[in-house]
Amino acid sequence: MTDTQVGIIGAGPAGLLLSYLLHLQGIDAVVLEARSREYVEKRVRAGVCEQPTVDLLRNIGVGARMDAEGMPHHGLSFRFEGEDHRIPLTELTGKCITVYGQQEIVKDLITAHVDKGLRIEFEVSDVVLHDLETERPRVTYTDADGNACELICAAVAGCDGFHGVSRPSIPEGQLKVYDHEYPFAWLGVLAKTPPSHEELIYARHERGFALHSMRSPELTRLYLQVPPGESLDNWPDERIWSELQQRLETKDGFTVREGPILEKNITPMRSFVVEPMQYGRLFLAGDAAHIVPPTGAKGMNLAIADVRNLAWALKALLQVGDPEPAAAYSDRCLDRVWRAEHFSWYMTQMLHADPGADAFQQRLQLSQLRYTVRSKAAAGSLAENYVGLPFR
Repeated sequence: MTDTQVGIIGAGPAGLLLSYLLHLQGIDAVVLEARSREYVEKRVRAGVCEQPTVDLLRNIGVGARMDAEGMPHHGLSFRFEGEDHRIPLTELTGKCITVYGQQEIVKDLITAHVDKGLRIEFEVSDVVLHDLETERPRVTYTDADGNACELICAAVAGCDGFHGVSRPSIPEGQLKVYDHEYPFAWLGVLAKTPPSHEELIYARHERGFALHSMRSPELTRLYLQVPPGESLDNWPDERIWSELQQRLETKDGFTVREGPILEKNITPMRSFVVEPMQYGRLFLAGDAAHIVPPTGAKGMNLAIADVRNLAWALKALLQVGDPEPAAAYSDRCLDRVWRAEHFSWYMTQMLHADPGADAFQQRLQLSQLRYTVRSKAAAGSLAENYVGLPFR
């Protein structure tokens, strides 16, 4: 049996950042993770960091490698009808985004934990949350050596993702669920080839959406819209490259640099929110509470905004004895969550080929794209949301 102030479920960027923020405020925490350290450090996920995310990581002293290896982007391209249209993010907002993989942030935070002697337990199993409605919730689990363990804390943070144990631990009927599934999925590939363009390209094409991104000067991240339930068996490398060439081509002869494909995966597209994001002394953060389609590059950034709020609320609760910020945690987060949900939905519906859309709807989609790239006001609104709204 171990006593700590906060038990954190999940060692993704949300759980690790929360643990480190609490440490900086003098609050003890223990992080429990079902996977191995090697797995979480190699798990390729998001790659776009908003300006507020970048500033926060710098301010707490874990941004040195991000500044050395991350790739700042001052614009992005919308591509449709064979032409490229650049949205000048920095010119419109004074801010930028930084391409730096989620797994790299995880590595940096794990290193910071090791340097400070902060506790992360990897490869735990049988995690169960107890007594959440009390002031002393418990977490029971089996550690990596097979020992039965119990963690007694003052609060539990559920940072274990959409499929984790935290959200299902809340009694039925306590949460209102908003769930929307899209009629397509993303086929994502990681290729060992230099990026074909210096910035991200969002392409709307009759054959389906495509995205050109990157993870480093030597690694390109690319995505294709595919039907939901599609099998990777239907997508040999040759077909992937052929489809990318067609969807990303321009009238002036742009071509995609091809190379060995290192990874492939298919991700369904959905929007999902639960309200409230808390029950008793359990606080949900990140994908445990909300999912956005990846078109808006908001998932990891929302998780980071959540735990920034949560760290502040727990400091007030545990050090000052003020319960109000913790009670208001959900409302404070959901204001930003719903803004990001709308922006991600907007980007998704503007750029994807909806199999159920008629000719009228397709013309409306093109009209929205043309207006967005031609109007400084429309482009400015998109840029403001894309680089990240200021933290409250």
